[in-house]
Amino acid sequence: MQSLWMLVASFLFAAMGVCVKLASDEFSVSEMVMYRGIIGMVILFTMLRLQGGTLKTTMPLAHLWRGAVGVLSLWIWYYTIAKLPLATAMTLNYMAPIWIAVWLFGHGWWHQKNRVEWPLILAVGMSFVGVTCLLQPAFDANQFGPALMALGSSVLSAMAYMQVRKLGLAGEPESRVVFFFSVTNFFAGFAGHVLESGWHWHPLDNSRSVLLILGVGLCATAAQVAMTRAYRLGKTLVVANLQYTGIVFSSIWGVVLFSDSFGWLSWVGMAIILLSGVAATFYNTRSTDRGKAISETDPIASEV
Repeated sequence: MQSLWMLVASFLFAAMGVCVKLASDEFSVSEMVMYRGIIGMVILFTMLRLQGGTLKTTMPLAHLWRGAVGVLSLWIWYYTIAKLPLATAMTLNYMAPIWIAVWLFGHGWWHQKNRVEWPLILAVGMSFVGVTCLLQPAFDANQFGPALMALGSSVLSAMAYMQVRKLGLAGEPESRVVFFFSVTNFFAGFAGHVLESGWHWHPLDNSRSVLLILGVGLCATAAQVAMTRAYRLGKTLVVANLQYTGIVFSSIWGVVLFSDSFGWLSWVGMAIILLSGVAATFYNTRSTDRGKAISETDPIASEV
């Protein structure tokens, strides 16, 4: 039952996407990244103090690298949410486990040329079939550029996930990792907006603007907390696969709130990507020696 916290996280990440899409009419991407960082810093600092934790770290450069890659991925993702149907942007961003599987295959091929992971190859190949199905309507709607950017965001997300795992194995608690990521969000968003628009800020002078910004920050932070709890207390394989329910939630949000409509090819593409991600996660966690050894203890066992 503890694994079901991932359902909460997936729902909140989809809700965050809704808030980002609505807020993009009033705020720049840089501002949304900055405000998310501020809210995350406040919440996580309070949590750390209440839990008796500390912000002292012996790995500042590792945190800086994780933050830089993560904030760039987040920046691109927010931009694509504003430009694409919500479900399309969310689905393409959820390609991160597939890119990790590609990395795993390349790494294994380089070191063990005689070993071919055919199930992994099939999962990766089918995922790109799904991407082709999903991008065909985007190409017709002149949204091919943002769609490719969403794919790029998923590549950066995969890099960030692997760095988070390294930090975790080195003994860095998740709350500290996420706090420093929020700090990076704040400084990157602030600097990006100043470079883009100078010192002109969109005012938070009405309840709608305030609620949308709070929605972005609170949903993102609460989702991260719920996801961390799921990985700590639930079954790793179940948790990792439940994250794909975010595609379902975002599809529902998009249809209900934004009147998004998808042809059969788009639905087929999303379904193939979802199933391919589940298959790759299952294979990496259960069918490799490393996965079998650490699947019950390592939250990101399927990723590296």
